[in-house]
Amino acid sequence: MAMRNFYNGIKGLKVSELPAHLKPIFTAEHVKKTVSKGMDNYHQKYILTGSIDPLLHVCFGGMAFSYLVALPEERRHLAHAKEHAAAH
Repeated sequence: MAMRNFYNGIKGLKVSELPAHLKPIFTAEHVKKTVSKGMDNYHQKYILTGSIDPLLHVCFGGMAFSYLVALPEERRHLAHAKEHAAAH
């Protein structure tokens, strides 16, 4: 819903008008307010209801983070294997 509102706000603008429209959105105060509102909504939706979803969010987030941390080494490994296969 937030992305739809954002898109509807910028779809009629010209490229030269875009920075003036985006500048108030990316101020420190607006970002703090938006993050705080998102955290309040998350707390109300998942924590107060006793849902198991926060545990799943932590598990999947940890899995994604560990994959991203290991990705450069995995890419080096795949490149080396491809070079080795091409040599033989």
